[in-house]
Amino acid sequence: MPKFFFVARDRSGEKKSGAEEAATQEEAISRIQSRGLLIINIIPEQGEGKDSQMPAAEGSGAGKRRRWHYGVKNEDLALFCRQLATLLGAGVTILKSLDIIAQQISSRRLYGVIRDLQRKMESGLTFHEALAKHPVVFPELWVNLVESGEASGNLAVVLSRLASYLERSAAFKGKIISALMYPMILFVVSFLALTFLTIKIIPTFAEIFKGFNMKLPALTRGLIGFSNFIRGNILFIIIIAVIGVVMLKSYIKTEYGRRKFETLKFKLPVFGDFFRAMIMERFSSEMATLIESGVPILYSLEITEHSVNNLVVGDIIRQIKDGVRDGKSLSSPIAKSGFFDPMLTQMVSIGEEIGELSEMFKRINTFYFEAVETYLARFTALFEPLMLVFMGLVVGVMVIGMFLPIFQLASLR
Repeated sequence: MPKFFFVARDRSGEKKSGAEEAATQEEAISRIQSRGLLIINIIPEQGEGKDSQMPAAEGSGAGKRRRWHYGVKNEDLALFCRQLATLLGAGVTILKSLDIIAQQISSRRLYGVIRDLQRKMESGLTFHEALAKHPVVFPELWVNLVESGEASGNLAVVLSRLASYLERSAAFKGKIISALMYPMILFVVSFLALTFLTIKIIPTFAEIFKGFNMKLPALTRGLIGFSNFIRGNILFIIIIAVIGVVMLKSYIKTEYGRRKFETLKFKLPVFGDFFRAMIMERFSSEMATLIESGVPILYSLEITEHSVNNLVVGDIIRQIKDGVRDGKSLSSPIAKSGFFDPMLTQMVSIGEEIGELSEMFKRINTFYFEAVETYLARFTALFEPLMLVFMGLVVGVMVIGMFLPIFQLASLR
């Protein structure tokens, strides 16, 4: 009979975990709930898999219900971490947990990585050592949190916190993409519409105007000249644009260019505050997760320095880390950096005084998460009318320029 691993809470809120044998998942849930437990998570145990064998692709045999994709998405890692925390919390061994998860994972690449983790652990490596062999999939944050969990004997708890962090990060990234999707579509459609007017409509009017025995208005001549320039040099313009984009990307990839670009982002009007809030949200989120999981502050700062993905902010965090290493409180070098808001500095200082630093970082993270959402809402609300006004002005100028000769001709008659 199939077995289902679960994590639940009783009426007093105490966490309970274990395994329930039942014919179906619904029956297992019914039995667990009949004992007065509220289910948090439940994962079915599947048949024994072979480590060296890839499951069948979609549409063949037992693997036909699984939809595969190659890359490793944030959602894949969050689900992997959450399932692993659930299984370990239910008392399943880590090797068995990895085997169960591998039989349900949707990412081909992550499937191969999980199987490799099993082989490396069977050869004698600890879990965090095996994770460190795959730095592209599992960043330094993972390795250090897992190492902390293994050392303290609370691996399931640490993984649960990591899963919450990954789920918040995935939701945060999804909200940003969703908020920016409409403005980008509107921008692309507007650009294509203006291109069509310039390349197709204006030349059509220009051909009509050739039959007029009159001097065209300056606005009309300017629009026709601009259209002729674009049509005559469109290939050259595209080549220059492509070369410019490639050169800009190459420049930004250099350390000097990247620092200049990142510094410029923070100095932009309106958008600079948005980018700064995003950095503070990520910084506070990672620090909260690391400190709550028992990672020392110095190690937490070092991990955050590498994972913040910003050279300028990485240098600032390194200076903060050096200040803490010299015996200063965390809030002192944060305030001295001049990058972080006074509110963040004050809350960190209070957290140090009352011994609730991780809790304060959680509150800071909530504040900046909502701040970023507010920025996005304002941006999308403002972008649409601005784009519509811009399009109206441009199209209006084009229409007036094309119809001015007709109006003049009618007045002459």
